[in-house]
Amino acid sequence: MKKNILEEIKKHDTIIVHRHVRPDPDAYGSQGGMAEIIKSSFPDKTVYVVGKEEPSLSFLMSLDNIEDGEFENALAIICDTANKERICDQRYALAKTVIKLDHHPNQDPYGDLLWVDTTASSASEMVYEWYTSEKENGLVLSDKAARLIYAGIVGDTGRFLFPSTSQRTFDVAGELIRYDFDRTDLYNQMYEMKPHVAKLQGYVLQNYEMTSDGAAFIKLPLPVLKEYNVEPTEASQLVGSLGNLAGMKAWCFFIEEEDQIRVRLRSKGPIINELASQYNGGGHPLASGASVYSWEEAEEVKEKLMQICEDSR
Repeated sequence: MKKNILEEIKKHDTIIVHRHVRPDPDAYGSQGGMAEIIKSSFPDKTVYVVGKEEPSLSFLMSLDNIEDGEFENALAIICDTANKERICDQRYALAKTVIKLDHHPNQDPYGDLLWVDTTASSASEMVYEWYTSEKENGLVLSDKAARLIYAGIVGDTGRFLFPSTSQRTFDVAGELIRYDFDRTDLYNQMYEMKPHVAKLQGYVLQNYEMTSDGAAFIKLPLPVLKEYNVEPTEASQLVGSLGNLAGMKAWCFFIEEEDQIRVRLRSKGPIINELASQYNGGGHPLASGASVYSWEEAEEVKEKLMQICEDSR
């Protein structure tokens, strides 16, 4: 499949790289890393990265604004996106050929070519493996690409703390740090917390609730977010803040937006992506997201997560 992806790239003059909505560092890292490898390897091709800008990740790269006509006869590569509905910029469907590159469970096998590896720590790790597999066939990895891929791996492994981190992940990271980019500066930009978000973190730590079976919850309705002047996307940065609590098995952030309530699920052991799939979502067994449309629905998720933790005794 890695070779097939390279051959498909060679066939097209225009390549447009996508990722999922509400991007995280792995979305930007895999999307940008793939685009930069293609640019360096095939300087005669036109390569775009598209989607809605995420201000908190602007330090990684900027995105392209393109017309619909660019998709005609183009190759669209979708990185780090499990299902069609979550692809940022649905114009990918106008492309001649679509490739899916992802590390989430393949519940929606869209695209003309699919490369899905659920054992990979991140889509960014997969992009690097694609490069190493095909570098003898002309692929070039620039410092810019290495920085993006490294950022994606760091983001999706929680700085190499999550169970998805494997020896392979460390091997890839060890190779990437040989390239010329400032890791300290990158870490600072990825994890530096703005004062108003830090104050909301204090609210989270003071107001979460936790059951005797290790299920924890925090609700962040719009009035609370407005009180702390925090955007919903910024609040999502705090999801890991409950992970160090003793006795914790799984936890959930309910983050209210104007039209829905985002459900951020995390776990130290119990499987939670099946719960997410019941509420317009999905993801990894220990890290998933979903959406509900009322606080009554949120209570249903809460009750089901409590049951999951109780059953895991």
